[in-house]
Order: sequence, then structure tokens, then C-alpha cells
Amino acid sequence: MNNAKPFARSACAIANSLDVLGDKWSLLVVRDLLHGKHTYGELARSPEHIPTNILAERLKRLESAGIISSAPYQERPVRYAYTLTSKGVALGEVLLALVRWGKRHIPGTVAMTQRPAGAEGAASPTRRAR
Repeated sequence: MNNAKPFARSACAIANSLDVLGDKWSLLVVRDLLHGKHTYGELARSPEHIPTNILAERLKRLESAGIISSAPYQERPVRYAYTLTSKGVALGEVLLALVRWGKRHIPGTVAMTQRPAGAEGAASPTRRAR
């Protein structure tokens, strides 16, 4: 018996990865979790200002895909802490490739731990992002 789900478009790994992660917010949520954010409030305060309804939907989608997990840290009201699964942590390599490409081909871009040249408190480039 074959338990594999049929693919939405094709068996192409890129197409199927994009079906899970191909919107403009999901990888930014993963980025923030990789950088130590854990709560909905922390994620909502990211520099890109993800709308709260979209953030809630992306968190559900990423959890459903096995990329993140959630655990309640407060009961009234219930609030959740989010962490990356091993599947989510593996996306760090993908994000690093995007950082390298962006820094090489899009003038003025920096790794998240950096600030644009001339910005107050500019941090040094991260070693892995070079």
C-alpha cells in the first residue's frame, strides 16, 4: 500500500518546497525562530511588521508541516512558545544561502544581525553570512 500523498503540481522538490514555504512570510518566521524569538509577541515585533492575522496563519501552517512546534507557557489566556523542529532547523542552510545570494547581488542588503552602513550601533557581519 502506498501512503504517499499525491503532489499538488508535480514531484519536483522545488515546487513542493515552495508549496510549504513559498510565501513572503514563512521563511521570515523561521529566521526569527533561528535568532531566538519564541513568542507570538516577539515574532509580531519583527522589522517586517507581519500582520497578526497572517502571522497566526503561518504559525499554524508551519506547525502542520512539522517545521515548528508549540507549547503553552501561560494558561489564562493561553499563550504559546514556538520552537523549530529538526526539520525547521535544517532550513537554516536555505536561509544562509539566501543571505549569501542577497549580499552578493542586492546592493545594501545585510544579514539580520547587521545594520545598514552608517546606521547607529552597526553590528559587524556574522561570520556565517559572508
